[in-house]
Amino acid sequence: MRMSRYFLPVLKETPSEAQIVSHRYMLRAGMIKQSSAGIYSWLPLGYKVLKKIEDIVHEEQARAGHLPMLMPTIQSADLWRESGRYDDYGEEMLRIKDRHDRDMLFTPTAEELITDIFRAHVGSYKDLPLTMYQIQWKFRDEVRPRFGVMRGREFYMKDGYNFDLTKEDAMHAYNRHLVSYLRTYERMGLQAIPMRADSGPIGGDDTHEFLVLADTGESEVFYDSAVTDLTFGDREIDYDNVEQCAGVMEEFTTKYARTDETHDEALFNAIPEARRKTARGIEVGQIFYFGTKYSEAMKATVQGPDGKPVPVHMGSHGIGVSRLLGAIIEASHDDKGIIWPEGVTPFHVGIVNLKQGDEEADGACEALYKSLTALRLEPLYDDRNERAGGKFATMDLIGLPWRITVGPRGLKNGVVELTSRRTGESEELSPEDAVKKVAAIYAEH
Repeated sequence: MRMSRYFLPVLKETPSEAQIVSHRYMLRAGMIKQSSAGIYSWLPLGYKVLKKIEDIVHEEQARAGHLPMLMPTIQSADLWRESGRYDDYGEEMLRIKDRHDRDMLFTPTAEELITDIFRAHVGSYKDLPLTMYQIQWKFRDEVRPRFGVMRGREFYMKDGYNFDLTKEDAMHAYNRHLVSYLRTYERMGLQAIPMRADSGPIGGDDTHEFLVLADTGESEVFYDSAVTDLTFGDREIDYDNVEQCAGVMEEFTTKYARTDETHDEALFNAIPEARRKTARGIEVGQIFYFGTKYSEAMKATVQGPDGKPVPVHMGSHGIGVSRLLGAIIEASHDDKGIIWPEGVTPFHVGIVNLKQGDEEADGACEALYKSLTALRLEPLYDDRNERAGGKFATMDLIGLPWRITVGPRGLKNGVVELTSRRTGESEELSPEDAVKKVAAIYAEH
């Protein structure tokens, strides 16, 4: 993409309503624009990152054997009355009526709808296990929406649902999701710690939240500092292997890590004092096992091996796709702007032409652009007739991990400058070597 053809409404001043880093930088970098309280339009740069995050979620769900689908955002209230949640959910649910005076709602979550789909089409234990998921817009009518996409009313979310014959099978699905989520977050450059949590209106006894540590987090968290040394890395996991998945669950959840709702002071004090930590955390996902809560209420049964009907065991699993974007910025920024991890960056590298209109500099930038594009990399070429300082400031603000700077002085010596956004370190390379180095970096992602 060429900057002269891109829609990037960068702001020099921070809007007064932006209270946290991610909200400030998303507005200033032209990623989002508020439509109404807690509801945003996603502009090209923001939408591009959103899709990168979504793609990673899809890839890791597919790796775990989960099936994508799509359910409507508007649901009938009748299903929620059947489960008993319509009146229990509270004022966060946006209740509406259609032209025929039927009670409808804008979905905050989809346990009832997926259970209705399941009971209509699955009748035998031989069709289990089954896990389906969607990535869809949700709405919760927050009383005080704030912090941009971190606590908005409309949000983009992956919600998945497993159906199993027994609790043991369902707990394997629970463990399988924990493994897939660990892979998902690490691919985005995040360390998301699974913490024992409260189930809230979803219900169920077993639930873990995944939290990214950040000063602006909404939740107070208590943890053993040893959990921050755990990484999943590039290990290969057989998602059908019960013992392997259970082993990862044990590894990542045995050490103390809890949100304030489930904090146990006695257990916490048993940790060596030097490792006892309290911090703030941003929730970016949650997994639940809730057994037969919905299947019994909505008569979602299958014929068991003995021929008798049995209610299926269920769980649900969510990732806040749009919230993740804000969480990544909270975890990765400096006073100049965003610093995107390579896995989710909107463009792989920025090209800055220090002297637009100079024949040699223009030609070198065009050659770099074509070479990078030919390697299926996405460069953002700042071809505007602007001062160098302004171009650098824009690149720092939008946070591309790598920048190639091209100017007449360097070209006389046959070199361009490759700069890391994260470290600020630069090196002079021939244009060909700069392209090769960028390609090698992204080959790992």
